[in-house]
Amino acid sequence: MAVTITITVDDTDEKVLLNDLLDIQEWVQGAVDGKINNCWKRMQQNWTQQLMNDDTFTDPIPSNKADFVTLVTSRDDYQTRSERDAAQEV
Repeated sequence: MAVTITITVDDTDEKVLLNDLLDIQEWVQGAVDGKINNCWKRMQQNWTQQLMNDDTFTDPIPSNKADFVTLVTSRDDYQTRSERDAAQEV
């Protein structure tokens, strides 16, 4: 599933952004790409450690991003950020 995100910037804020940026869309995409990269690094590091410490997990750890994410997100113990936050509130 791919996600399309639309943002609205009013005329005044567009002028403010264009004072510093060459291209607003390009900057936003770069910011999102950077966040994805940082989240991926944290996910990979965290889950590699968890998988290595799980005595019941004996399969190889995938070396490519798509297979790794599929493996992790299909596990019974996987929770999204909102699910982890909700579990802490209980």
